[in-house]
Amino acid sequence: MEKELAYALDTFYFLISGAFVMWMAAGFAMLEAGLVRAKNTVEILTKNVALFATACIMYLIIGYNFMYGGGYVLPGFDLILSMADNTAEAVTAGGDDAPYYSNLSDFFFQVVFVATAMSIVSGAVAERMKLFSFLVFAVIMTGFIYPIQGLWSWGGGFLSEVGYSDYAGSGIVHMCGAAAALALVIILGPRRGKYGADGKVNAIPGANLPLATLGTFILWMGWFGFNGGSELAVASVDSANNVARVFVNTNMAASGGLIAALLVAKAMFGKADLTMALNGALAGLVAITADPLSPSGLLATIIGAIGGVIVVFSIVGLEKVKIDDPVGAISVHGTVGIWGVLAVAVFSGASFGAQLIGIASIFAWTFGLAIIVGFIIKAIMGLRVSEEEEDAGVDISECGMEAYPEFTNE
Repeated sequence: MEKELAYALDTFYFLISGAFVMWMAAGFAMLEAGLVRAKNTVEILTKNVALFATACIMYLIIGYNFMYGGGYVLPGFDLILSMADNTAEAVTAGGDDAPYYSNLSDFFFQVVFVATAMSIVSGAVAERMKLFSFLVFAVIMTGFIYPIQGLWSWGGGFLSEVGYSDYAGSGIVHMCGAAAALALVIILGPRRGKYGADGKVNAIPGANLPLATLGTFILWMGWFGFNGGSELAVASVDSANNVARVFVNTNMAASGGLIAALLVAKAMFGKADLTMALNGALAGLVAITADPLSPSGLLATIIGAIGGVIVVFSIVGLEKVKIDDPVGAISVHGTVGIWGVLAVAVFSGASFGAQLIGIASIFAWTFGLAIIVGFIIKAIMGLRVSEEEEDAGVDISECGMEAYPEFTNE
């Protein structure tokens, strides 16, 4: 009876954590909708809801098996049917060989992670990438690219064997998504009007900063499931204590990242830049994700604060080299994702060599495949909307409607 109770509690905790991570999809949608121009709002929202559904389907039929089924190319109907039938688990619950949570709860928790990685891409390519070209890329990203590199670490592959440590995915999820985003942004090029003839960087403000702020708070909240759920259990004293520490450290890192980014922005620009503050909070969250369990609350705050400093300089630096990322996703999830992975070696005793191998492997695989897939999609169906469509806004050309029809779409 005690084992069955633990099984039920851990399964329930896994499912609730997965629901929290799923809620991050709403955070990404609101953040991105707030940071793009009004004329591109409907299209970015459509991308976010469609990518989530695409990720869920692709991970069910093929991605999960790549990552946790031994790397087989096709799952076969037996896997799909077994995932829809929990009878065997119900019979063996509490037995000596039973898992301590339902396998279906594990799938649900993992599928929302792959959707998170894909959400990172949508913000970086906003305002100029074709909707259905993006969704074709999402099929490849969520069905093949992400799961295969996930196999190398969480699936028991060579990265886990060399000692690569990444508790909840600063590299496996966040840097992976950012690497794919970087590849597509390079192929797409910057938005029209982003750079002047003399190379001057022109600011393109988002249409709805209250919405972007709401999105950041939603992501902050969802991250408790992202990191807390990665403890994988809560039904023992040790695991419950670990979950509590993870929650506290996650919250403190976000706080440290926000304050640090706000102060750096004030020093650099002379003003309190809200968008930098929001990205600072997210940077702190990404930074602590590789190890939210080991540090003290104060150290977690410092790790997050370093991420907040890094993200401001990264956003400014990428703009100068004409990497146009409307929401700062590549910096938040990529540059700071690298810091998060290295922070495990700096503060928690992981091998620097193993962490560097992990960073290099994940980036090379994801960026390389994303470049190839991006060029193939470009050749077959095109990747970028026309200049006329971009100037008018992709809401009308891609979706046939406007988010704010009563206002002028500028």
